[in-house]
Amino acid sequence: MNYSLRQLRVFVTVAQTKSFSRAGDVIGLSQSAVSHSVKELERQTGMRLLDRTTREVVLTEAGQQLASRLERVLDELNGILRDVGRVGQQLSGTVRVAASQTISAHLIPQCIAESNLRYPEINFVLHDRPQQWVLESIRQGDVDFGIVIDPGPVTDLECEVVLSEPFLLLCREDDPLASLPQVTWQALEGANLVLQDYASGSRPLIDAALASQRINATIVQEIGHPATLFPMVEAGIGISVLPALALPLPQGSCLTVRRFMPCIERKLMLVRRKNRSLSGAAHALWEVVGMQAQRLMEARTHDPLFTAAEDQM
Repeated sequence: MNYSLRQLRVFVTVAQTKSFSRAGDVIGLSQSAVSHSVKELERQTGMRLLDRTTREVVLTEAGQQLASRLERVLDELNGILRDVGRVGQQLSGTVRVAASQTISAHLIPQCIAESNLRYPEINFVLHDRPQQWVLESIRQGDVDFGIVIDPGPVTDLECEVVLSEPFLLLCREDDPLASLPQVTWQALEGANLVLQDYASGSRPLIDAALASQRINATIVQEIGHPATLFPMVEAGIGISVLPALALPLPQGSCLTVRRFMPCIERKLMLVRRKNRSLSGAAHALWEVVGMQAQRLMEARTHDPLFTAAEDQM
């Protein structure tokens, strides 16, 4: 037997109102549709549930028993659905977010602070890991969502761009390139470069930028942690290409950054599993991260380092 929830609701409403027309008004169906639904339920149960006269609708004994039990069951079901709805909208609990090291250091702290202010009942837990670990943890459902550098074409993840930013030249203040207001990519030809290794999502983008500009440079060091770029360059081991999010430079260092021409950017993305809904709390933090990234973009509109880069685009 295959009873529909709609049939059961229609029958209970008829039993309560003792009228097909009044039941139709309550449910929003025509009288004929109500009558057809009840007849179909009777056919499926093999029992007569209502006695119909020209003046009234009267429940049979079987109909009385079914109606009284169904009222309790449907009330309980409505309560369950209300509770589930509240859970889906609940702004409390633990939300796990994964991000690479540069993102974790320079964007996520502001996101956590904003989350604590807006949603004190949500526990924002950060997993600070290399990009590939972040992507796999999202795929496996170990975290609610992540923030990554553009991973390229993916079919199993839903991505939303929240921040675009340029790559910059990092060099010492006494480097000849530091005297230029902006630097062409061709200036890197034959240079010694210190770059992050392939655990960073930026490295494939930097390789692609060098290839697109036909630059032959020597990679003298590949390091894992972005903060290590600064002392390497300061020690004169080489110059570097770094994303703007890695700023500011260490206080008291003899380092500087310059714009590249043409401007080549990377995109930061919020990423979650495709066809998987976020909880109410996770969705709230997803929006917090997007809002903080937008604030960062707006703050940069008054910085010549970025406005000049935008004019080249």
